[in-house]
Amino acid sequence: MVIGSGVRTREVVADAALMAQLRLDPARQLLAAQCSGTLVLARLGLLQGLPACTDLTTRPWVQEAGIAVLEQAFVARGNLATAGGCLASQYLAAWLIARLQGEAAAREAMHYVAPVGEKEDYVERAMRHVAPSLAPAA
Repeated sequence: MVIGSGVRTREVVADAALMAQLRLDPARQLLAAQCSGTLVLARLGLLQGLPACTDLTTRPWVQEAGIAVLEQAFVARGNLATAGGCLASQYLAAWLIARLQGEAAAREAMHYVAPVGEKEDYVERAMRHVAPSLAPAA
């Protein structure tokens, strides 16, 4: 499940009836949030004890929800991933593909969409961000 960002996210998380309809479970789902989507995960209590990434506008609201916000574009722990900044969506995509189809598939997908003349750098940058979250837990 990918939770995107939007200008009305604060209204969404303030709507108890709407939030009660969301049935998200990181024990059985991959959950990825982009920018203010991180606020949704925070308000659902899914990020307790985990650091997160979000955009600069949403940062104070995520912090008010008790979540430590990192000064980086992507972080993932277990089945939860968050990204900050619209262009960080590539890291969520690479993470989801790698988790579902393997690292080789993620590299191939990133290579396919990368700008011409930047393909190798683009792929390596994306995989450098997501690789730590793909390593088996020690």
